[in-house]
Amino acid sequence: MLAREFVELEEPDMGNRFRFFLFGLWACTVCLAGSNSAADDKPNVILVMADDLGIGDISPTNSNCKIATPYLQQLADEGLTFFDAHTTSSVCTPTRYGLLTGRYNWRSRLSRGVLSGRSEHLIPAERATLGHLLRDSGYHTAMIGKWHLGWDWHKDGKTIDFTKPVLNGPDINGFDYYYGHCGSLDMPPYVWVDTGQVTAVPNREEGVTSKEDSYGWYRKGPIGSDFHIPEVLPHLFDKSISYITAHRDDAKRGKPFFLYLPLPAPHTPIVPIAPFRDASGINPYADFVMQVDHLMGRLLDCLREQGLEQNTLVIFTSDNGCSPQANFELLEEHGHDPSGIYRGHKADIFEGGHRVPLIVKWPGHIQPGKVTRGLACHTDVYATLEAIAGNSEEFAGGEDGFSLVPFFQGKEHSVRTGLVSHSIDGSFAIREGDWKLCLCYGSGGWSAPKEKQAKTDGFPPLQLFNLSKDPSEKQNLAEHFPEKVTELLRLLDDWVKNGRSTHGRQLANDREVTFLPKGVTLPTAN
Repeated sequence: MLAREFVELEEPDMGNRFRFFLFGLWACTVCLAGSNSAADDKPNVILVMADDLGIGDISPTNSNCKIATPYLQQLADEGLTFFDAHTTSSVCTPTRYGLLTGRYNWRSRLSRGVLSGRSEHLIPAERATLGHLLRDSGYHTAMIGKWHLGWDWHKDGKTIDFTKPVLNGPDINGFDYYYGHCGSLDMPPYVWVDTGQVTAVPNREEGVTSKEDSYGWYRKGPIGSDFHIPEVLPHLFDKSISYITAHRDDAKRGKPFFLYLPLPAPHTPIVPIAPFRDASGINPYADFVMQVDHLMGRLLDCLREQGLEQNTLVIFTSDNGCSPQANFELLEEHGHDPSGIYRGHKADIFEGGHRVPLIVKWPGHIQPGKVTRGLACHTDVYATLEAIAGNSEEFAGGEDGFSLVPFFQGKEHSVRTGLVSHSIDGSFAIREGDWKLCLCYGSGGWSAPKEKQAKTDGFPPLQLFNLSKDPSEKQNLAEHFPEKVTELLRLLDDWVKNGRSTHGRQLANDREVTFLPKGVTLPTAN
C-alpha cells in the first residue's frame, strides 16, 4: 500500500527523488517483513465443541442462566461472544460434517438422522476438511474426543473384530493423530481407538436402562476394560492437556498445532462425578454443565502454564441445542431454560435446535469482552482458519462458509447474510436477514408439534418468521408475506443447485437434494 502511494506522488526534484526511493524501499521491506512474520507466527488452534449444550446453558449467552459457568464466562470476558451463531443441523453427526468441511451437511449422502457407533465413515478421504487445511499449512493436527462421523470397523458379518485396525478414521480426514470413541457416549461399542488401534478389546457387555437411571442411561454393548463411562469426559481433557504439553516446544519453534476436541457432554449419559454431583442444586444435567465448564478452565490454565496462551486461538461452541434428556420441566422450576428465549431444542428446525454458543479468544487479535449479533455458522470456521493460516493452496472445501475475521476486527457484519438449517427428520429452513422460512408443518424434530401431528391438525407446510420482531417464532407470517416466501424458496433452490452458497463455480452435491414439503411446488419466475 505504501509503495503504491509512492508511485502516485507527483514527480519530485532530483534531490527528493533519491529520498523517496529510499523511503519506498524501506516501506516494501517493512511490508514484506511483516508479511513473513505473520506467516511464521500462525496461532495454535483449539476447537472445542460441546455436545447438546443449549445457548441458554451458559452465562455468556444467557444473562438469566441458573447454572454456574465461571470459566466459560472468563473465556467470553477475554474474547468475542456471538449471539447469532448456528450449527448446520440440530443433531450430532451432520453438524460435525458441516463444521469440519465448511459445507452444508445435507449435501452429503446423509439426508436425515445420525450415524451409530458401528457406522462406516461419512467423510471421504478426498473431501477437504479443517484437518487437511491446517496440516497442509504446517500444523500438527489432532482429534481427541467424540468423532461420530463413522469409521470402518473390521467386521465378520455383524460382529466387530476389535483386534484388527480401524480403517478410514479421522486420519484420512487430515488428522495426524486421533484418540476417541466412534459414536455418542450412549452408543456401543465402548472402546478407545488410538489412531486406528483399539486400546483394550472388550471383555464384557454393559449398559444402563433409562428406568434404572433417567439421566445416566446408555445402550447395552461391548465395552473395553479401560473404558469407564463416568470418567470419559475428564479423561479426554487429560489427554488433551497432555497433547498440548507434548507439543509446547514445537509450537514455540514455529510448528503450531490444531486440536479438535469434540466433547461427549453434556449429552447422555449424564454422569457428573464428584465434586460436581449435586453441586448445582438443580439436577444432574446442570451438574454436568458445571463439570464441562470446570474442565474448560483446566484446559485454559494449561495454555497459560505452558506459555502458549498469547499465540493460541480458542474456539468454543456446541453441536446443537439442548436435549429433552436434560429434563426441561425440572430446569424450568429453577428458572432455567436451556434454549433461552428461543423456541424448541435439539432435533428441531426452530432456533432452539441450532442457535448455539460460539466464543472465540485470540489475544492480541480480538479485543476482550466484545459481543456481536452478526450472523455466523459453523461452516464459517473453515473459511476463517483458511484466512488465518494463510494457505495459498486451492481447496475444494468451505463452499458454504464466510470468514469470521471481520468480526475479530470489530466489524458488526461479515459477508454472510443468510444460512440454511436442517432438522433431524431432514426438514429445511432458510434464513436471509431477519426472515426465516421453515419448510415443514411442525418442529421437524422432537418438540410439539411433531410433523405427523401437525399435518393431522391441518397446520400449513410453510412457516415464515421475522426473527427481529419474533425471536421465539410464535407468529407464522407466510400468508401475509407470500412474496417473501417465494424469494426465500428461490434462494434456497439456487443454493441447492449451485452446490454452494458462496461465489464460485458450480459444484455437485453428493446426492439429489429435495427440500419442498409434499404438496408444495417451487414458484416459477416471473
